[in-house]
Amino acid sequence: MNLSLRRMAFSELSFWLVICAIGLYFLLPLRQSLRFGIDLVGGTYLTLEVKTDKAVEAELVEQMQSVDAKLKRANRTLPTSKFIENNKIVLQFSSMQDAQMAAVDLKSAMQGLDQSVEGATVRLSFPDLMVERIKENAVSRNIEVLRTRMRDIPIAQQGEKNIVIELPDTANPQEAKARIGKAAQLELRIVDKMGASEEELLYDYEGELPADKEILPGTEGYFLLDKYAEVTGRMLKEARAQYDESKGFQHVVTFKLNDVGSEKFYDLTSKHYGRPLAIILDGVVIQSPRVNEPISGGNVQISGGFTAESANELALLLQSGSFVAPVTFEEERQIGPSLGAESIRQGLISCLVGLGLLFVFSLFYYNLSGLFAFLALIYNLALILMGLAWLQVPLTLPGIAGMVLTVGMAIDASILIYEHIKEELSKGSTIKLAVRAGFRDAMKVILDANITTFIVGVVLFNFGTGPIQGFAVTMMLGIIATLITGLFFLRSLFTFMLNNFNVQKLRI
Repeated sequence: MNLSLRRMAFSELSFWLVICAIGLYFLLPLRQSLRFGIDLVGGTYLTLEVKTDKAVEAELVEQMQSVDAKLKRANRTLPTSKFIENNKIVLQFSSMQDAQMAAVDLKSAMQGLDQSVEGATVRLSFPDLMVERIKENAVSRNIEVLRTRMRDIPIAQQGEKNIVIELPDTANPQEAKARIGKAAQLELRIVDKMGASEEELLYDYEGELPADKEILPGTEGYFLLDKYAEVTGRMLKEARAQYDESKGFQHVVTFKLNDVGSEKFYDLTSKHYGRPLAIILDGVVIQSPRVNEPISGGNVQISGGFTAESANELALLLQSGSFVAPVTFEEERQIGPSLGAESIRQGLISCLVGLGLLFVFSLFYYNLSGLFAFLALIYNLALILMGLAWLQVPLTLPGIAGMVLTVGMAIDASILIYEHIKEELSKGSTIKLAVRAGFRDAMKVILDANITTFIVGVVLFNFGTGPIQGFAVTMMLGIIATLITGLFFLRSLFTFMLNNFNVQKLRI
């Protein structure tokens, strides 16, 4: 290899060509490496409604469970029963005097709650402003849980309590719906009694349960328990699927509670030695081991009938967190791919027409330098596609619009550089010095223009939803690609030409 060929092989341009070749190797075929939005390939729109009243009830339950401790510290008589009714904590005492004395102490101990006393009953409730705040938080927290479970799936809030989920090109939407619909609400409660039917358990209560008791189904029949759990999935620290050799090589799910949960779990198992402990998931008792000793450390294991897949799915659901409030499917819409195929075709046509017109303009106005600008533009589009594939960001119809916009922005950077080179040549500078000065002087203007546009893209991404975010991501990738191609790749083309060819005159 002679000196000239060696210099070409190890030039800056070779580096950019190798990067592009590697990127395109992993990018092709596009249909397998790029993710497309629902507006291009069709799919399913799901609308969920968050039962926000249940979130308010859950917050009231936490407040209710602290009532006994507060009354004990004040040496007051404890209520004979506690339950939630119409978004209010209802405390029933044995006498009117006990209720009034308890109300005085609870007024100062639970200042965030409104209070009313009627005979031997004390009612506590959240103010309206707090109720609205809890409901808003329930929707936003449920969205966070869904985004953890369904990575890279567009999820957005609609209205006050609805959530919209896009499932583009989903092969099995029912499987996705099953995962979305699972609340993964974990509870640990002591079992009062087990029976083969609900009627058997209701017999002792003459057919009507107290307000603080309930019957839940399970794998071994029906279970009578306290209605409100002191240890829940909110206290979960971590969950994982394991393979337990000590249990005959069974797949199990183990989870660990946080410090508060561990303490409450120890108290629960200490007080109820010898009684069954119900492990409840979404209102179903999946296991009921007997408490043989107080359990410290907050480590709990669920076993029985798990496959590797089901154990991993349960661990994922528990680890991602339970819904703050349950959800229901309100609407399901299927979108066929025919409209998307037409959008892709029209988007490609618009890109090709734009590229063709820019090619003619660049070649006519800037000659060989115009060809370099066009090559930088092609490299720019390749970088955008590689960025979308690497980030696994779905390409949407607004994203295609962002790519078309990037075409104009990228050629604008080349024009700025060329105009500065023209000015230097008109001053009598040599070609190499003019090219070097042109890139140097244009850099500040290009950076200023693109950084301000990039900031707009960041704002659109943070405050926009689905389609707007798709446009913002493509635009931001296009800006980064424009800076790379305009300030580095294009300069490498000029450097390669000037170093390897005897250029006497630069027509620009």
